[in-house]
Amino acid sequence: MKKVLIIEDEQFVRENIVEILETNDYNVISAPNGAIGARLAEEHLPDLILCDVMMPELDGHGVLTRIKSQAATSTIPFIFLTARADTSDLRIGMNLGADDYITKPFRVAELLQAVDMRLRKQENLKDVADKKLQQLRANISLALPHEFLTPLSGILGFSELLLSSYDSLERDEIMEMLGQLNTSARRIHHLVQNFLLYAKLMSLQSESSRLRVSHYDVVTSPESIVNDVAMSKAYHEQRQEDVIFTLSPDVPIAISTMYFTKLVEEIIDNALKYSRPQSKIYLESEHDSKTYRLRITNDGRPMTTEQIAAIGAYTQFDRQIYEQQGSGLGLSITQKLLELHDGHLIIKSGENQTTVQIELPITDEVPTDN
Repeated sequence: MKKVLIIEDEQFVRENIVEILETNDYNVISAPNGAIGARLAEEHLPDLILCDVMMPELDGHGVLTRIKSQAATSTIPFIFLTARADTSDLRIGMNLGADDYITKPFRVAELLQAVDMRLRKQENLKDVADKKLQQLRANISLALPHEFLTPLSGILGFSELLLSSYDSLERDEIMEMLGQLNTSARRIHHLVQNFLLYAKLMSLQSESSRLRVSHYDVVTSPESIVNDVAMSKAYHEQRQEDVIFTLSPDVPIAISTMYFTKLVEEIIDNALKYSRPQSKIYLESEHDSKTYRLRITNDGRPMTTEQIAAIGAYTQFDRQIYEQQGSGLGLSITQKLLELHDGHLIIKSGENQTTVQIELPITDEVPTDN
């Protein structure tokens, strides 16, 4: 039985709504003013709140603000009951996060329809969230054991061999083992860094935040970062000759150097990882008066439209078929960083090539030395 909280200062209206909903098999809690209603919402965590706008002590806007500020109550559907159809009231309520309005006086059928529709919508959202959680668990079970255990096995194996046979090994053999140890350690380090960063970005996103651009959160020379990161990654993969640059003049973009470097690292890492050795990788940039765009094109394994739309954490498509390194976090981190900086991620993939484009706003705010 769904639980509905009624917050209404007019006793007759309040009792009438309670009777209607109880007759239709809802568990109803009621409050005579906003202050009591907000407290009852926090105590009982109802499935839906119906709240009057004009009330003493704490009006409906105040109740909604308090409800949305608490993690436990922030997702509860909220419908305003109002005798005023003033557009400014409607706009204020919607900006605060109201889901719907019912104008008094209302018909019984209108009330029941609004309540049923909002509860069904909330149930659908819960089902979608549950499916995403199940998919996340499945992806984690596929990605994490391989991504942690494979490099750890390499570290343990080579370190044990060095400890037990150091005196009998040639210098070239020792250097090769040390190189393998370094590669495995870097792989784990990158994996842990991505997990921690993804958790941070999810926290910011869950708070409906934006990474505020401060005086120093501006990249003034994006092209030098793109060039340095690309050449470093290509050198590590012994593919320096494969990367082709067509970069535009520098413009200041609204993101910190750390986060922009991370974006570039992830899209280049993917291009190198999923393209054929000795095939070309094209890095191009351009800009207009408002937007900076960076594109990277390679001949990697194509992605379907459904796969592009389903980019998410710990997701690697067709991992059961293709053996590959990576947790699947790279594009998810890229997407969330861009969202938090008012940017965009665009992926186009066909039979012969895949293009990943990132877009970021250009800013006039350039840091100066004090």
